[in-house]
Amino acid sequence: MGPGVLVAAAFIGPGTVTACTLAGVGFGYDLLWAMLFSIVATLVLQEMAARLGVVTQNGLADVIKNELRTPLLRKLFIGMILAAIVLGNTAYEGGNIGGATLGLVAIFGDEFSFWYPYIVGALAFVILFLGNYKVLEKVFMGLVLAMSLSFMITAFITRPNLGSMLKGMLVPNLPEGSILTVIALIGTTVVPYNLFLHASLVREKWKSKEDLKLAKSDTIISIVLGGMVSMAIIIAAAAIPGQGVDNVMDLAKGLEPLYGQAAQYFMGMGLFAAGVTSAITAPLAAAYVANSCFGWKAGLKDLKFKSVWIGILLLGVLSMSFGIKPIEIIKFAQVANGLLLPIIAVFLIWVVNRTSLMGVYKNSITQNVLGILILLLTLILGFKTIFSVIGLF
Repeated sequence: MGPGVLVAAAFIGPGTVTACTLAGVGFGYDLLWAMLFSIVATLVLQEMAARLGVVTQNGLADVIKNELRTPLLRKLFIGMILAAIVLGNTAYEGGNIGGATLGLVAIFGDEFSFWYPYIVGALAFVILFLGNYKVLEKVFMGLVLAMSLSFMITAFITRPNLGSMLKGMLVPNLPEGSILTVIALIGTTVVPYNLFLHASLVREKWKSKEDLKLAKSDTIISIVLGGMVSMAIIIAAAAIPGQGVDNVMDLAKGLEPLYGQAAQYFMGMGLFAAGVTSAITAPLAAAYVANSCFGWKAGLKDLKFKSVWIGILLLGVLSMSFGIKPIEIIKFAQVANGLLLPIIAVFLIWVVNRTSLMGVYKNSITQNVLGILILLLTLILGFKTIFSVIGLF
């Protein structure tokens, strides 16, 4: 297995747990189609990013910069990418730290909740600064896996109505007030920064074009398993009594059929692990993108590289100091990612169609059709979200 596991782990974060729980509690099985679409979109786009990385042995930002020949156009589009990734990751980081904070609240209570974001931020800072987080990464991913399996078992023991579940998966439906939740589901699964991270990481794992099959298998297996977990959270949450989710105790109700009164502690450990893992990944991805956009060629220990991830991490911690509920920050981050996705997808589809760059490994007609359909649907949903927010739709 390669970096596909990290990509899956990145989208099974606190944002996924929150967005999927909100979808299940608020709309039952009706938005399962949105998660199915998100899984297919992630598969298609992440496969393109992985193929690009293996064939060119360059990151996505490097490729885009090299392929844009006009200096003014290059600066304009690189500026757009940089702004999208840095702003998106800043919002996402607030959600990651918020998720880890919710986890600590579930485990230790809210008496010292003011300090939890700073504790999470300090832990993420130390891990990133030392640059040796493989052991901790395995521990955190183990806890995320335990939480994921718990939701899958819970979804099974709640005995969902198979007919309603299949209808929710296969028949697109937008119940009143669901558009922001749909965008959040897409934004928490098809994470824009993962496209950059994936293209950068595959070249460290695979150096030959003969390895493309391995890269593709790694992507498919990891994302399908991650998608199954996301669907299980929606199904488990559909069985939660009540109409609202305002805090971690409400989120923990999704696991009560399995763990009873101890559900909040299992949820707390899983959210904390998912939050810290993502809090490390998001600033790192932003630093990789900035490194490529500015042509620094800096290493992990370089001051320029460190300054980017420190800035993202600091903004994420500060966003938790404004008295906003962690769940609200998480929801905002997912919607922001969903709105940024079309911008990044346009660049990706364009470069993987460049014969001069990809040769025989450029997109097939089928891949282009799927990519364009995904792009169009995300654009339609994005515009609909903007119109609904400003009251025009």
